[in-house]
Amino acid sequence: MQALIFILDTLLKLVVCAFLLRLLLPLVRADFRNPIGQAVLNFTSPLVMPLRKLLRPVGRVDVASLAALLLVQLAGTAVLRLAAGLTLAPGPLLLHGLIDLAHTTLQFYFMVVLAYVILSWVAPGSYSPVGQLIGRLCEPLLQPFRRVIPPIAGLDFSAVFVLIALQALQLLLR
Repeated sequence: MQALIFILDTLLKLVVCAFLLRLLLPLVRADFRNPIGQAVLNFTSPLVMPLRKLLRPVGRVDVASLAALLLVQLAGTAVLRLAAGLTLAPGPLLLHGLIDLAHTTLQFYFMVVLAYVILSWVAPGSYSPVGQLIGRLCEPLLQPFRRVIPPIAGLDFSAVFVLIALQALQLLLR
């Protein structure tokens, strides 16, 4: 049973990450005209587009994408709780759903910042659609740290402190 719950949890996190990207990409003004952006749009549109008829964007925030993200997370949490033999009472379901979404978001950003660091070592300054997308997603997290932590001998250590902060937040949510 643990293997089934692990598989369900992993698949849920991948789906939630797709909807999270759908929400985040417009906020960071990332280009959707790359393979990842197109895949995210194609995968999430069947749920987001009908919601968009009811929920209009507010500024750069796509409320329909936010609602879809929350719906997918709550449905996934319900499936996981059923598989584990737990109750589906609305209070615990909502609480665990929001905590799971926070964990997934922190894990997502940890992996994105880690990929950013690796790409900066492997292919510094080179252009790739994935690298551009990762850079757009990381900059809002890195900028506040860069203001406080100057480069040392030309090396930017802000990503290290972002990774530490993301891990600390993960620990606080446990």
